[in-house]
Amino acid sequence: MSATDIRSLLLDIEGTTTPIDYVYNVLFPYARAHARDFLASHLESGALESDIAGFLKEHSADASQGNEPPVLLGTGRVAVDSLVAYVHWLMDRDRKSTPLKSLQGRIWDEGYRSGELRSQVFEDVPRAFERWRKQGKQICIYSSGSVLAQKLLFAHTESGDLTGYIDGYFDTNIGAKVQAESYARIAAAIKRSPPEILFVSDVVTELDAARQAGLATRLCVRPGNPPQPEAGHLRARSLDEIS
Repeated sequence: MSATDIRSLLLDIEGTTTPIDYVYNVLFPYARAHARDFLASHLESGALESDIAGFLKEHSADASQGNEPPVLLGTGRVAVDSLVAYVHWLMDRDRKSTPLKSLQGRIWDEGYRSGELRSQVFEDVPRAFERWRKQGKQICIYSSGSVLAQKLLFAHTESGDLTGYIDGYFDTNIGAKVQAESYARIAAAIKRSPPEILFVSDVVTELDAARQAGLATRLCVRPGNPPQPEAGHLRARSLDEIS
């Protein structure tokens, strides 16, 4: 397809718009270090009710599958210490867990508000956003991180607030990134036919799923990204290559 056929850019975050090192060496350790205090402060408020329900459901599945998760203790409400142990257990496995990603987003929200966190994007990202906007392209984000976490990251970058360029955000509530159905749902949500959408990611299995759904794809190759197999996806080492 030519560039004029593409009407929407759908972008991954980790390894595509944002260095993997920032995610693993800054964001994840921050969430881990603050999980106990955050849960202790908010568990009784009811604000985490949906996340707690999600953790209980996921813990039950882990236990039934023989994964031997930490025991959740408590009557009525889960004890903070046991919930923290399970949260850390999920983090250790880099689980793409919807309640975990939601909790991390809430913790990062406090970090950004306090000024402790300032997010990073590759230097070509603001330039690409500006170029695509002038071309009339729609820009959307699809990440395993929660929609809240996505909005926070792009609102607090070292290059300023980039959220004004972004037209939509999608997380695992729309479906897993390795399932073709997820991309079909996104296409329907943004009212585009699949071939009008270019999905850019650093993970071949995600690109394979998007291609199965009919989307155009580009493999983003950045410094620090894990090597990916050859799978017939065009490669881009910078968003400058995607005109």
